[in-house]
Parts: sequence; C-alpha cells; structure tokens
Amino acid sequence: MCQLLFKVISTIFVVFLTMSSFSLYAQNVNISKNIPYVDVDYKNNIIRIERVQNSKHVLKGGFTKTSRNCPPFCIQPIEVAPGVQTVGELEVVNFIAKDLKQGTGLLIDARTKGWHKKGTIPGSINIPFTVFAKDDTDEKFVAAMTLLGAKRKSTSVDDDSFWSWASDDDDKKNKNWNFSQAKNLILWCNGLWCGQSPRAIKSLLKHGYPASKIHYYRGGMQDWLILGLTVVKP
Repeated sequence: MCQLLFKVISTIFVVFLTMSSFSLYAQNVNISKNIPYVDVDYKNNIIRIERVQNSKHVLKGGFTKTSRNCPPFCIQPIEVAPGVQTVGELEVVNFIAKDLKQGTGLLIDARTKGWHKKGTIPGSINIPFTVFAKDDTDEKFVAAMTLLGAKRKSTSVDDDSFWSWASDDDDKKNKNWNFSQAKNLILWCNGLWCGQSPRAIKSLLKHGYPASKIHYYRGGMQDWLILGLTVVKP
C-alpha cells in the first residue's frame, strides 16, 4: 500500500515538473518584452496569438520563396498612399487587443478567398480587394461599406442638410457616403510583394474613405509567418 502511494505521489510530482518546465519554456519566445501573447475572439472561439516556441522552427512551402515574377508580384512601397499609415506586427497586435476588442476597428484580409482559406491572421475578416473596386451601387460593395461603418447619404434635402452639418471637411468632399462613424482599418495581404491590399486601399480612398482611418500592414502573411505568429484556418 505504501509503495503504491509512493508511486502515485512520484508520478504526480514528475507530471508537475514536466508541466512547470513546459510553462517556463512556453514563455521564452514572446511577442515583445511586455507582450507574451494576445487573446482574440475569432468566430466565437478564443484564439491565442503567440509565437512558435521552438527556436529551430523554419518555414515551409510557398512563403519560403525569395523570387516571384514581377509583374504582378512586385515589391510594394512603404507609403502605399498619402495619409495612410504603414504599420508592423506590434501595431497589428495592439490593434487586435484594443480596436477589435472595443469594436472600433476591423482587421481586413484583402486577399482572394482561396488565399484566405489557406490560413489567416486571427481576428481578420475576408473582404477581397476586388470588392472595393466595384461601383458604389454594387450589392457586395454596399454590404462591405456598411460593415466598415460607412453610411450612404440620403438624397433628400433634409438629410443632406443634416449630413452637411454633421460631417467633417474630408467627408463633405464625398458625395455618396458618410464616414463620420466609419471604423479604423488595417488591411493586409500576402506580404511585401503582394499588391492586393494596396489596391483595396486605393479603391477605398477613391470612394472617399478617410486616409486617417486606413492602415497598411505591409509585411502581411509573409512577415507574420517569419515571426512565427499564430495563423488560423477559417
């Protein structure tokens, strides 16, 4: 009996040491000095965004390629458009932790559906860049703009007078949409060589979306994977 009890206690102790060692190891590769991970609600599941803890981990597959035909896969500029801020991974993580949680922002995977299905950044919604290039009467475009918090301006005199009073100067320049309640956006695609999110951004600007509310994550999936950050399949 005593021997059996000793074995049970020994087993529990070994398991405890193993779990403790794993816990300590699991915190060796943090996102930053003060951010070990960030949790995000993604499709009613809590997903933990963290880095791969195996220091010997390397990339495999298409994102290991250094060269792609240009065009269309040309290196994108740091400044994709005047007034649009380019951000890195820490800004994206902070955006997820704050703007997404508070409902004031959207993280947009601007790639085509086929790319999105292969894996995306947790918290992202997929609105392909082609949607933003559509006419502003197109059903898909209207649905996307509504999701972004934009409102179509009414053609009635009374409503036009109200929008004219309520909107800021930038919004008054746009005849069809009111962006006073529009969300802050981060758009991204496959990386520094991908033109999908830049095209989406330029289309949004043509429709009058304020540049100050748009951010460009230039590194995209390429840099996200290089840093070993969490990816989910929709």
